[in-house]
Amino acid sequence: MHIQNKIAIVTGASSGLGRAFSKSLIEKGALVYGLARTEKVLQELKQDLKEKFIPVVLDISEEKKVEEWVTTTFSKENIPQILVNNAGLGSFHKIEETSFKEWSGMINSNLNGMFLITAAIVKLMKTTAEVKHIVNIGSVLGKVGRPESVAYCTTKFGVQGFSAALLKELREDHIKVTCLNPGSIATDFFKTSGIEAHQNMLQPKYLAHTLMHILETPDNMLIDEITVRPLNPKKPEEE
Repeated sequence: MHIQNKIAIVTGASSGLGRAFSKSLIEKGALVYGLARTEKVLQELKQDLKEKFIPVVLDISEEKKVEEWVTTTFSKENIPQILVNNAGLGSFHKIEETSFKEWSGMINSNLNGMFLITAAIVKLMKTTAEVKHIVNIGSVLGKVGRPESVAYCTTKFGVQGFSAALLKELREDHIKVTCLNPGSIATDFFKTSGIEAHQNMLQPKYLAHTLMHILETPDNMLIDEITVRPLNPKKPEEE
């Protein structure tokens, strides 16, 4: 795919990884709709990324609001070619210390929200013969378990299954589906479990480079799943 002049949607655009994805897509010439729940952060990102970034305040776990946004924003003449399902919540505690509110929040954001936005956008993607691409951001924790991460691991294992089934369903509609599974990333995502970000973790900008490589593969070539880890995940002082 040539990214120039394509329309892209990035969920969770206000996060470190979502910001990096949005920036790289715009640098490649795409128009990016950046979705997140916090208007202030999105407006700050708009100031940085300029006119090619369209901020959208939206909770993707709210079905009616997702449907309303998609139907009022897009049409058969204005179809997104790229969807990056990046939005996700993480809370890391022992299972008996994990509240149902935390569990439900992760299910709603990491799975229900991904389903709702994907189902709505796929309807439009199916109407053209050009190649489109959906990239779901999974995690290494969608492949292996981790203590004090039952809820998060459950959702990311779900992303794996969602991606694998969706690929088989959509490939004949010229829609690629990729599951990108990062290891530890240099953000504050795991701070609640006592893991502080450090320079040996994966850097968001390099994962954005990986995303661009996935998107720019030839039309009849698909990377269906890719796992990216730090070569050395230890803190520099522990090496």
